[in-house]
Amino acid sequence: MSQPNLESLGRPSVAIIGAGPAGLTAAYLLAQHGAEVTVFEADPQYVGGISKTVKHEGFHFDIGGHRFFSKSKEVEDFWTELLPNDMLDRPRSSRIFYRNRFFAYPLKAFEALFKLGIFESIFCVLSYIKARVRPHKNPVSFEDWVSNHFGKRLFRIFFKTYTEKVWGMSCKEISADWAAQRIKGLSLLSAIKNALFTSRPKSKDKVIKTLIDSFRYPRKGPGMMWEACADRVTAMGGRIIMGSKAEGLHWDEKSKKWTVTARSVTDLAKTETVIADHLISSAPMRELIPAITPTLSQKALDAAKSLGYRDFLTVTLVVKGEELFDDNWVYIHDPSVLVGRIQNFKSWSPEMVPNPEYGCYGLEYFCFEGDGIWAQDDQKLIELARKELNQIGLGAKCEFVKGFVVRQQKAYPVYDEHYQTHVNTIRAELDAKLPTLHLVGRNGMHKYNNQDHAIMTAMLTAQNILAGEKRYDVWQVNQDAEYHESGERPSQEGASGLRAVPSKVVQETAA
Repeated sequence: MSQPNLESLGRPSVAIIGAGPAGLTAAYLLAQHGAEVTVFEADPQYVGGISKTVKHEGFHFDIGGHRFFSKSKEVEDFWTELLPNDMLDRPRSSRIFYRNRFFAYPLKAFEALFKLGIFESIFCVLSYIKARVRPHKNPVSFEDWVSNHFGKRLFRIFFKTYTEKVWGMSCKEISADWAAQRIKGLSLLSAIKNALFTSRPKSKDKVIKTLIDSFRYPRKGPGMMWEACADRVTAMGGRIIMGSKAEGLHWDEKSKKWTVTARSVTDLAKTETVIADHLISSAPMRELIPAITPTLSQKALDAAKSLGYRDFLTVTLVVKGEELFDDNWVYIHDPSVLVGRIQNFKSWSPEMVPNPEYGCYGLEYFCFEGDGIWAQDDQKLIELARKELNQIGLGAKCEFVKGFVVRQQKAYPVYDEHYQTHVNTIRAELDAKLPTLHLVGRNGMHKYNNQDHAIMTAMLTAQNILAGEKRYDVWQVNQDAEYHESGERPSQEGASGLRAVPSKVVQETAA
């Protein structure tokens, strides 16, 4: 990308809400080119947003697992620039845990059938044959579509449980359209054919739906990257105000300036006000839109209020004894337990665990803020995690040492059947009325961005601000659902900037 001449454009002032990957990337690039930057971060301790690294008694916890892998050379170079000597090359490995056995992810047909046992395998094959002979003629749900391609039995084993844990809704209620886009062209028969006849392409650009073999990872967790980025921003004269929540965003049409007022989360009497030419926000849309004055239309306010978020918490267990597994994480396909995924922090980086005699595992629970599991106190959550670890057959290998709980609000934007309409309503009004308000990142755009996609939205936004015009449409930054699983280059034709998401089945009414 060509760099603008700031001498002819003046020195823009920019207020940024959120010190996550998107906010800090924008701050870094803008400060690097002479812009006056102020970042407001509500967290009083950590930068990095969802990509922060929580530290406790020498242990480092990644919130959800963040692989550093991108098809964008610009993003890869950016990571290298920030941490030139601290990025590890790590093997990529994740599996499914079911009935005390580990299964490759994605599924390898022969391995899956072999490990399920002779009788279960026969039933699975018969179920698949039945699905091919008598498929759902008009599959309307996720369950219908996957059962057609794998058989009802394999659907129940390898698809149903985890999908329902993550999204909090029945597979009978999720539209078949989402399955068709997430599991493109895949079936039990195609998996067997690929295993027998298809060799793996050497180029990552030609890989289609096959997992990357390795990724880079900061030796002390992803937060290390964003702490380094924050340090560089401040070294270049930018301001990062921690523990400060932006709550007043006033747009002056006459002066074309923003007045941003933020309040300390630890001292409610303390506020900070900044006047800026541009406002970049990675804050959740639901919180951002009501904070803007002059007040936006009731339609936009209602749209923002209707947007939802899926939260999750990690119960981290420190143990001694035999290693439970050596993967980065495993998916738990057991409907009798609530845990959906287990992280192995030592497998991400040995330096995440201060003592090599210990193992450190993060049991992830998908939930909504305020529901039963979210509201439980930490000790009960630790007891639940220990109980479920034993229940699925992994706990017997180790001796419990201590536990910690990390809660993450608004980890995933909720994608119901109306979310695209709500986002489009908000976008249209912001584009028409507030041209210097820029939305970036996952929650800022209500898009399930991967980390590198969030970074790219910030990079393009910085370019637009520095150029003094909108050269790039950040909503077209690709966020293919399989982006980190494959090297397939997705088509941009007809791209809406929104993601294929699990929507509810539309019930047809009789004419």
